[in-house]
Amino acid sequence: MKNVRYLCQAAIIASLYSVLSIVFMPISFGPIQCRISEALTILPVLMPAAIPGVTIGCLISNILGGCILPDIVFGTLATFTGAVFTHLLSRSYREGIPGNLFDNTIAMPSASLRIIAVLPPIISNTIIVPLVLKYAYLYDDALFFMAFTVCIGEIISAGIIGNMLLTVLCQKNVLRQFEKLSAI
Repeated sequence: MKNVRYLCQAAIIASLYSVLSIVFMPISFGPIQCRISEALTILPVLMPAAIPGVTIGCLISNILGGCILPDIVFGTLATFTGAVFTHLLSRSYREGIPGNLFDNTIAMPSASLRIIAVLPPIISNTIIVPLVLKYAYLYDDALFFMAFTVCIGEIISAGIIGNMLLTVLCQKNVLRQFEKLSAI
């Protein structure tokens, strides 16, 4: 039963990631991008099923978005790397600072964890995506400029929107409803 819930959660997150990427397609791809779906990369703080969820969602988005093979592979790897390290950071906080991780009983991660948890997706995408844009798509833009624009997009999507999403999920008890939905 637990494995079914895990798979359902991953599938829902993958679907959400894909839909958000395609709906916001004009700003989800290219040298200047703000992929709104990257807000979901904060979810590994709450559930490990978000790791395959955002990874598969990114893979599907890159295929449907018409990306070339290096972008499909390495762009997906950037999202996967960010999600894994976000989860590992949240686990280390949970184990290393007992009693200080959550602000309340609804499982709101502490302010320090919310800030630190968004760093892996921001860093991995800032490093990997500009290299893909430069060498796979042969964009003439300076690598530093593309890294800067991708970083700003990730700060907006993963950092700001992701933390807003995390706040809503925890404060409004939506996470428990999501778990009930995925248990069907």
